[in-house]
Amino acid sequence: MTTAPAAAKPCPICGKPAAEPRYRPFCSGRCADVDLNRWLSGVYKVETDEAADGEATDGA
Repeated sequence: MTTAPAAAKPCPICGKPAAEPRYRPFCSGRCADVDLNRWLSGVYKVETDEAADGEATDGA
């Protein structure tokens, strides 16, 4: 049984079609690198209620 290919979604960075399968969901290595830099520099972050490493907590 084969599945139909999913509709090509645009690159989340620049909006161009993601043509190269090896860079998906991005259109190029450049856009993949831009996304990685955003994660590493803290532009993207996942909010939690936990204290960051090294921060004191309001407990005992």
